[in-house]
Amino acid sequence: MRGTTWHQGCPVHLSDLRLLTFRYWGLDNLVHEGPMVVNASVSRDVLSVFRTLFRARFPLKEVHLAVQYRPGHEDPTDRHDYTAGFNCRPVVTAHGPLPIWSQHAFGLAIDINPIENPYVASDGYVRNYNARPYRNRSLHRPGMILPGDVVVRAFAAIGWKWGGSWSGDKDYMHFSSTGR
Repeated sequence: MRGTTWHQGCPVHLSDLRLLTFRYWGLDNLVHEGPMVVNASVSRDVLSVFRTLFRARFPLKEVHLAVQYRPGHEDPTDRHDYTAGFNCRPVVTAHGPLPIWSQHAFGLAIDINPIENPYVASDGYVRNYNARPYRNRSLHRPGMILPGDVVVRAFAAIGWKWGGSWSGDKDYMHFSSTGR
């Protein structure tokens, strides 16, 4: 992660992060194993969430370490569908970045299946072309997070909040310890 998703100036020290590895059900109905980095203070709770999702067979496209964020290089045709945690980056909305740290930069946020659970601006705009069909939340396709489902309940059990319940913009992939 040094020099990519973590660098000098990040709001959390590298020693305060933990690498987790866990099994998950894929969208292909097979069991996979993947890595995720989160803040050490939430690592046990996060593992309990993913244990719950595994038992419920909630499908994840791919658990993967975050990819380095490069402002101005967002690809609207990106097919990466990574469930990931820590990434030293600003808040990124459907319309672009904001000048404040994301909760991902502290290791206190996780995005799940970003194609199936897009960031939808209040005007309906979705940056990623591949995610646009999923702005229709009535589809109920595998990997989609819906109000009150096992994903929302599992994160709520550890005190985390879902971006799908925000007023205005909706960040359907996003869960964080602060609700931001």
